[in-house]
Amino acid sequence: MEKVLQLKEKVQKKLKLYGLRPTRARIRIGMMLLDSPTHLSADQIYESLVDKGHSISKATVYNTLNHFARSGLVSEVAVNPTRMYYDSTTLSHHHFYNVDTGQLTDIPREELAVENIPKLPDNTQIEDLEIVIKIKNK
Repeated sequence: MEKVLQLKEKVQKKLKLYGLRPTRARIRIGMMLLDSPTHLSADQIYESLVDKGHSISKATVYNTLNHFARSGLVSEVAVNPTRMYYDSTTLSHHHFYNVDTGQLTDIPREELAVENIPKLPDNTQIEDLEIVIKIKNK
């Protein structure tokens, strides 16, 4: 119980640091995402909360995650046009996405080198480069 209270306090502080009001839903979702590096979809978060007996709507989960992403508290990783994951590690890095299991796994940035980047359009610069490598089971 002590660990849960410490995590709750840690999440409340982090929410305030990012300019977010620590509502009950934000704290619960934050406790799932911010305890350790993780990648979760909105549906995974929703299902976990409901399984634990929390009363929350899918809309609240999606809205909360959108607020988290806009504030920079988590990053969004789009693995396909219909599937978004929320990553608690906000520093730029790459991922493996297993299309069979739905699991998203970090690839440390230093383990993947990108060479021969095409000429950028005029008056532009690279802001970031993150790669998702889709894999499947043999």
